[in-house]
Amino acid sequence: MENALTRIRSIADYQFGKGVGAKLFPDNMEILYSKATGRIRYVNLNSKRLATLRPTDGLLSLSITAAKVMAEHAGFARCFVTVQKGVSQFIADGGDVFAVHVVEADNSIRAKDEVIVIDEDKQVLAVGRAVLSNSEMKAFKTGVAVKVRHGNAKES
Repeated sequence: MENALTRIRSIADYQFGKGVGAKLFPDNMEILYSKATGRIRYVNLNSKRLATLRPTDGLLSLSITAAKVMAEHAGFARCFVTVQKGVSQFIADGGDVFAVHVVEADNSIRAKDEVIVIDEDKQVLAVGRAVLSNSEMKAFKTGVAVKVRHGNAKES
């Protein structure tokens, strides 16, 4: 168990920034394994899913719950995309983020990275995967910047 927890924290530190793993994954979390492969599959806290370990690339897919924890406690994480207030509800309902609506994007974001979408008031709206890099998100005026996987409206 301790080895698996250390591994998950290391992946989070690599993916989102140093120190994120310890803040996001406390000692009392539950790690679920794939029945088919025996590998780590899901990470839960108090019966709520925090993250899924993707078998394709070995990185984490975050839940809205994990995104809220990161927004509150790990403000130094490098995975935030800030959008205009006017599109907050659309994105919270699960709509994709368009480049024209991006106000700010963390400097280390690259295409295909896991990102957390927040509004200008720092409220978590959604989690998804970046389609563009941070500089492209700021420069482009058309096209999808983030493919949203889970919107916040479904969680509330």
